Amino acid sequence: MNKLFPAALIALTTASPAFAGSGNQSTATGTATATIVAPIVLTHPAIASLNFGRFTRGTGGTVTVTAAGAGSVGSDVTFIPGTTTAADSFTVAGDANRSYSIATTGGNVTSGATSLAFTTTPSAATAALSATGTGSFTVGGTLTVTATAPTGAYSGTYTATVAYN
Repeated sequence: MNKLFPAALIALTTASPAFAGSGNQSTATGTATATIVAPIVLTHPAIASLNFGRFTRGTGGTVTVTAAGAGSVGSDVTFIPGTTTAADSFTVAGDANRSYSIATTGGNVTSGATSLAFTTTPSAATAALSATGTGSFTVGGTLTVTATAPTGAYSGTYTATVAYN
């Protein structure tokens, strides 16, 4: 048995992982990334506007302008001959090929103390920027005309908002 004891002792001291420094720990390097994209920017050209045109009110009704700019009237509202309607337009700039959502609010046009309400409809609920990071959309709407609205020029505002999807 004496011959086996020294051989066992040598095997324990050279093969024991509990005392070895390597193999108990390992280290590797990870990577981190970040991408900063161009902010989305909405611009309204100064010459653009949602134009409901010129019309008579009769007993009241609606004037609708599509996002393509085509106008129509409802109930007792009548366009005067030669009237021009137009959709509003906006431009968008930002991260190339990125999709975005479009939202618009309604508003009021006023003349003196009289306000007429309108709703708006963008040409699309979502769109995508081009490979150069540009885009555009138009806005139509429906104006509610009351029978008691006085004649005159009316103007007002509404908001359009774009956000990356």
